[in-house]
Amino acid sequence: MNRQSWLLLFPYLLLAPHLARGSDSAPAPEPSFFLDKERGWFWREVEPEPKKSEKVKPVEEAKAQSPPITQSEPAKPELPPLSAEWFRKNLERYRDKAIDDPTSENVAAYYYLQRVMMDKAQRFTDVARHVVMSDPLLDENTRRPIATFAVNEANHLAGLASAQALTAIAQKAGILFFFRSDCHYCHIQAPLLALLEKRFGFKIYAVSLDGKPMPGGLYADFHTDQGQAHLLGVVSTPALFLMKPPNDLVPLSQGVLSLDDLSGRIILAAKESGWIDEAVFEASRGQRLMPAILPPPWAMTAEVMSNPVEMIDVLQRQAGYPASEPLQIPVLRSP
Repeated sequence: MNRQSWLLLFPYLLLAPHLARGSDSAPAPEPSFFLDKERGWFWREVEPEPKKSEKVKPVEEAKAQSPPITQSEPAKPELPPLSAEWFRKNLERYRDKAIDDPTSENVAAYYYLQRVMMDKAQRFTDVARHVVMSDPLLDENTRRPIATFAVNEANHLAGLASAQALTAIAQKAGILFFFRSDCHYCHIQAPLLALLEKRFGFKIYAVSLDGKPMPGGLYADFHTDQGQAHLLGVVSTPALFLMKPPNDLVPLSQGVLSLDDLSGRIILAAKESGWIDEAVFEASRGQRLMPAILPPPWAMTAEVMSNPVEMIDVLQRQAGYPASEPLQIPVLRSP
């Protein structure tokens, strides 16, 4: 700095202390460039923004954030003492009390309650037996006998009915048999198919997936697969299909089946396809044909479900009983 500049600065330096001792209420002036020259010429300095005062939340927003006032739920009615629901909720409590504090009174109280529950169950069983034996729609003995000697006879009759059904089906349909020459399961399935063919007259149409015959000479007049297996979704052998010309084809299995299982599937497939009626199908299972109780949803209204007598009447009508002659169920009066 030259001498002339020092001469200009010197008076200001003398007056600076007096200016600094001015009125306390007056705001302090910004320092002169000469005292703060290190910052350089900041002509466009940005003044700091004043702090924003926090706004008070509106009353509505405060109410929205405050937890809602929940009303106390009405007290649930007490369960009837010694009812089934009461036992479900309270019997374990008496048992635990007897275990934790096994006094004579606590243990006796638990066993007396258990005795009451068993007596209620016995009374229900007696009434249930009376109701079931009085109603053929509910008595399973009507559909299939329960006694051992009668079960044996039912099984014998079921075997005769199954043979008759299979013979009738064999006159309408044959069995499509996909195999491979190296499939060991095919080798043990083939003799059963030959027995089915010999006993009931089924025609077996054998198709080889690898174009080779089966060991043992069975089904030597086989056909080679020309893409039929792919169209039918065959992924495993032996694959069996029940086919009825000209267009009916029903899958039976893609795996080994016993003779009984295979016969049962053939009869079921024939029933589902409408080739045999329901009575023949039930006879093959050793059961009498009974009406099914399968009411439509619209028949079981809330009023019907709340009235046991009306509900029974609706279900009986769905089973085929005429409205003028409903099937009555005798009711035992509990003491």
